[in-house]
Amino acid sequence: MTGGAGIPLVRVHGEPFAAGHAHGERLAAPLRSFLGDSLARLGRVMAGPVTLAGLRPAIAAHRAAVTAAAPELAEEVRGIAAGAGIEESEAWLLQLRREIMGYRKVPVPVMGDCTTYARSGPAADGHPVLAQTVDLNGDLDDHLAVLDVARPRTGRRSLVLSFGGLLGYLGLNSDGLAVGINLVLGGDWHTDGLPPYLAVRHLLDTAASVEEALEILTGLRLTSSRVLTLCDPRRSVWVEHLDGAYRLGEAATPVVHTNHYLHPDFTAADEINVFARNSSLRRLDAGTAGLGALPADAGPEEYFGVLSEPPIRVPDSGDIRRERTVAAVVMLPDRGELHVRPGDPALSTTQVFRL
Repeated sequence: MTGGAGIPLVRVHGEPFAAGHAHGERLAAPLRSFLGDSLARLGRVMAGPVTLAGLRPAIAAHRAAVTAAAPELAEEVRGIAAGAGIEESEAWLLQLRREIMGYRKVPVPVMGDCTTYARSGPAADGHPVLAQTVDLNGDLDDHLAVLDVARPRTGRRSLVLSFGGLLGYLGLNSDGLAVGINLVLGGDWHTDGLPPYLAVRHLLDTAASVEEALEILTGLRLTSSRVLTLCDPRRSVWVEHLDGAYRLGEAATPVVHTNHYLHPDFTAADEINVFARNSSLRRLDAGTAGLGALPADAGPEEYFGVLSEPPIRVPDSGDIRRERTVAAVVMLPDRGELHVRPGDPALSTTQVFRL
């Protein structure tokens, strides 16, 4: 496996505790620094004060639910703590930052969030692709890593994009399945289930195709609202989640998703504020037009060209509380390739990771 210079490539191989230990040991200094920065920067992006003591009950509830749903991931988190020399509660906090942040229903100015595109099957003419921006607050591009995951006995390998000790965010596996993720807002966020970032990792660990991923996903209880985009050489779909229910979107043409619900069963429950909705609509139109106009044999750099243009690319406003584009990725699931532009994709160069 190869990796681009600049983004750490972390080997996460073997039994779960050993894999987590290697992850924690490899990134020990930056993870401790991140936790020491206003508690993984939660204190800099949330409205009220944040302390580890105050978060312990929520962390414990999440930990119990993850242990029940995906015990291997829970054991891997335990390994991260041991490898990095941090408390287990701190290792869990790194997995749960977005769940702890939750969402506010009051209107606040928001520039954007992720834009995701996938094409496969006949529309891809043998060139399946999943491309997306990663828009987050907290200036997280300085804690970007790629995990090279190998589980014993399965023979499955994965490349997983990670931020600040996360076990999963998005990625692809050696069976040709790629998984992207977008934030949508709705329903009750709770601690009883699997956080969506960990659900992405669970799918990459256990599913060989979109069909298998759908079967596994719809049997999971997720803790919060999200939309996942699933892509393999034959099929691309998005799956929206709201309060334990799932809705599927699929088309003969490429699928595009941003940050508002698209399925009519869920649109009335959408809690996105007016500023974010306007951004989401603009990016959906731009992604559908710009990415959809690319030929089936377009290369990663052509996809990055579209992802690097406004309104899809969201520049840094200087406010750590606001989302901005902290990475862009192009995944080629049939070739086992993860192409990443860290930070602002208009200003960075592409780094390639291959299975």
